[in-house]
Amino acid sequence: MKRAIHSLILAFSELRKWQNIKIILLSGVLTTVVWSIIGYFSWDYLIDFSSHILEYIPFSMIRANGAKMLSFFLWFELVLITFALIYAFFGNFILRSVKKERYSSFTFITIALSAIFWAVVWFFSGDFIYRQFLKLLTWLPFETIEKGVSFLIALYIIYAAIIVTLLVFTSILSEPLIKGIRARDFKENEVVKTNIFASIRYTIKDSLIFIFLSILAFPLIFVPILNLLVQVVLWIWLYKDTISHDGLYLSSKNPDPNLLKEHRLPIYFISFVSVLLNFLPVLNIFSPFLAEIAIYYYIKGVD
Repeated sequence: MKRAIHSLILAFSELRKWQNIKIILLSGVLTTVVWSIIGYFSWDYLIDFSSHILEYIPFSMIRANGAKMLSFFLWFELVLITFALIYAFFGNFILRSVKKERYSSFTFITIALSAIFWAVVWFFSGDFIYRQFLKLLTWLPFETIEKGVSFLIALYIIYAAIIVTLLVFTSILSEPLIKGIRARDFKENEVVKTNIFASIRYTIKDSLIFIFLSILAFPLIFVPILNLLVQVVLWIWLYKDTISHDGLYLSSKNPDPNLLKEHRLPIYFISFVSVLLNFLPVLNIFSPFLAEIAIYYYIKGVD
């Protein structure tokens, strides 16, 4: 586990490099724009699909989960707005005071502190906020609630599609990402290029399985506690299975799958930490890239 933590620390360090930031931001912006366009043209179909599912869910459950979804959506937006306001009012001061090589680290810290601040607010006031949303949904007619919850579900589908697409991008761009890892950490740090396509095929296969399982588990999104648990478990499985095979294939000419079984707990830990970033605005686009570098580093170190 100590090596897993060290691998995550190294991965955070690698993400701060400008060449990696350019790759990640370009992938994130491109993916978000493409799925925003797809979402725009398919929005009515997504709303209809969500509304059709809601017809089979008891109204009390829709109202309760709608309140929770609105509460989380508000928290997410406040974190993003706080981050934006800090740079809007103090951007010039930050650019003058923070060294260029530490600018990315300052950005990560700012987002993390914004998330922690609002998490503390929600810890003490979350029940009150939830009750207010619950009252609001009690006053509104069923059709309005159905449309509102359908809107949030459609946003979730687009958001999940962005993360899965970024995971595929991570496999495609794995070579430039991990070749920059400090050579002094390993005797040999060459990426096995002959296995790149094999790792990409594995990523695509896992992504399709994830989509299928997500569709099967979709009704569970309305079951309190279980909805979050199922979502996190599916994300962890996808990260663990996809990126661990990336690390295995790209670090060895003759990959041994048993190596992943022997070190599955540290790999699960790295995947869990990376998945947590999916719930933070801006940092979510760094999530699969963090896992890719961290797991490669871990497997390379124990291989």
